[in-house]
Amino acid sequence: MPEGDSVFQLSHRLQFMVGREVLASSLRVPSVALADFSGAAVAAVWPYGKHLFMRIGERVLHTHLKMEGTWAIHLKGDRWKKPGHTARVVLELAGSPHPRPIEVVGHSLGLVRVFPDNQYGERMGYLGPDVLAGDWEESGYGTARARLLARRERPVGTALLDQKNLAGVGNEYRAEICFVCGVHPATPVSAVDIDRVLTVTRKLMWENRNSPIRVTTGVRRAGENTYVFGRNQRPCRRCGTRIVKDFLGGVDLGGDAEELERVIWWCPSCQPAPTGYAAAGRG
Repeated sequence: MPEGDSVFQLSHRLQFMVGREVLASSLRVPSVALADFSGAAVAAVWPYGKHLFMRIGERVLHTHLKMEGTWAIHLKGDRWKKPGHTARVVLELAGSPHPRPIEVVGHSLGLVRVFPDNQYGERMGYLGPDVLAGDWEESGYGTARARLLARRERPVGTALLDQKNLAGVGNEYRAEICFVCGVHPATPVSAVDIDRVLTVTRKLMWENRNSPIRVTTGVRRAGENTYVFGRNQRPCRRCGTRIVKDFLGGVDLGGDAEELERVIWWCPSCQPAPTGYAAAGRG
C-alpha cells in the first residue's frame, strides 16, 4: 500500500517532467475540472509524506494516491494499460528529444487539488515533518517528538498514523515499527520510549526509500520481508507465538478523523497488551 516511501520513489520517477512544457491537460475531477496547465512549464515535482506535488507555472497540482492511486507514463498514441475512465489527471508534455509528446496519467487518485504556488505553506502547514525529509535530524525529529508527546494518553499506534504528528507513516510501517520497538499499538504514548520509536521510524523508512520491495526484517524474499504486517496466525519470527490481528481506533477514542478504525497486527509475547486493553475480537 502507498506510504511515504512509495511517494518518494514516485517523485523520483517523475523528475523527468521538470522543465518540460505542458502541451495539454485534463483534470477529471469536478472541483478542478476547469484548471488548465497548457503552455506552462513544470518547475518542480516533490513528495511530502504521502502527498505528491507538481509546481506548474505559478500553480501547484496536489495529489494523493490514497489506497488505489497510480501514475503511468506513455508516449502519446500508445495504448494505456489502465482503463481511461479511471484517469483523474492527464498531462501531455513536450517529448523532446522524442518526436511524440509524453502523457503522464494519474489513475484512481484519491485527491486532486490545484492552488496558487504562494499558498503552499498555508495549505499544507497542518502536516507534521516528513519522515524522509533531508532535515529530519535537524528539525523534523524534534517537532514530531513534541507533537506526539502533546497527547500522551493517545495510543502510540494511532499517533503514528496521524499525519499532523509526522508525515509518511501508513498501516504497514505502523505495525512493523511497533513490533521492532516491542510495544503494542494500543500502548499510550506516555508508556513508550518515544525517542526509540522515532529513531526506528526514520531508520526503517529511510532504508526503504529507494527499494521496490519494502523490507523490515532484512530478508528480501517474498513472504519473509515483514515481522507482523499481514501475518495473522502465523508464528512470530522471534519467539514463535502466533501473530494476532485486530482493530484499533474508532469514534469511541474521540471521533478524530485520523483515528478511524484500522487493522493492527502484533505478537502477544513480544508486544504485551497494555493493562485494560480489550480487543475488538474481530481478528
